[in-house]
Amino acid sequence: MRDDYLQKAQEIIPDPYILINVVSRRVKQLKDGGFKPLVHSLEKLDLEDIALKEIIEGQIGYELADS
Repeated sequence: MRDDYLQKAQEIIPDPYILINVVSRRVKQLKDGGFKPLVHSLEKLDLEDIALKEIIEGQIGYELADS
């Protein structure tokens, strides 16, 4: 996982537990093959880095459920 992507994503989603959940759910979607990456890169990125880059670029977000 790229540290620069992680730091930038933490500026957008500061709660580490929420960030972990958003990234892990997105990685699962990408791994299952039903979804394609929403960002493009000239370099080969791990699925975690793709998810972080999507967060950084505002392509994906999250919504907290009402209790």
